[in-house]
Amino acid sequence: MRELIPIQHHEEMETDAVSAHDLYEALEIKTRYSQWITPHLHELIEGLDFVRLPLQSSGGRPYEDIILGLDIAKHICMLSRTEKGKEIREYFIKVEKAWNSPDLVIARALQVAQQQIDLQQKKIIELKPKADFYDQVAGSKTAIKMGDVAKVIGIPGLGRNKLFVFLRDIKVLQENNIPYQTYVDRGYFRVIEQRFNKPNGEVSISLKTLVYQRGVDYIRRKLIDHHMISKEAS
Repeated sequence: MRELIPIQHHEEMETDAVSAHDLYEALEIKTRYSQWITPHLHELIEGLDFVRLPLQSSGGRPYEDIILGLDIAKHICMLSRTEKGKEIREYFIKVEKAWNSPDLVIARALQVAQQQIDLQQKKIIELKPKADFYDQVAGSKTAIKMGDVAKVIGIPGLGRNKLFVFLRDIKVLQENNIPYQTYVDRGYFRVIEQRFNKPNGEVSISLKTLVYQRGVDYIRRKLIDHHMISKEAS
């Protein structure tokens, strides 16, 4: 079957659809495009019968195309009352019949399934560096800094400082970012001393919170509980 006009399935409208520009040219309309399409749009429901598709011309100027559902395109062809309109309408009907044949239905289902597989494989590839980093941390008996915990969990916008705030808010950490003793006893955290010299030469000691593997898993669970990360993403 010779293609008279490109037809594609439109996900938003859940139907086969055509470009209004393509239909305009195929019908060989003599009036200007805007004068032809505007009266039709007045009788249609946007989002159901048609959608607007922003585009950019080769010269860089933005414009929009109108994507028409196939039933609407057939109706417009009938309204044209021309031999060309009749020919294109019959073409749409033949394409629909072929499209709904059992063989093509199965072929499309297989195509969609393959697309889903490809999408999942792409996600796996994207997440692999993060997973490798997490495995290294999870398999380690050493404690890591809170900044590294944020990297392991990998929530966009949730860095070291915001993670400290979150743990203070849920009463895991005290105001000085040191964990409450109960969480140290559970093996989630380790507190170490750090010595540093003051400008006057005095030696001072500060406390720093580090996180064990168990602690990383616990923090992840709490983030899920507070809907800051989905179970699927975890």
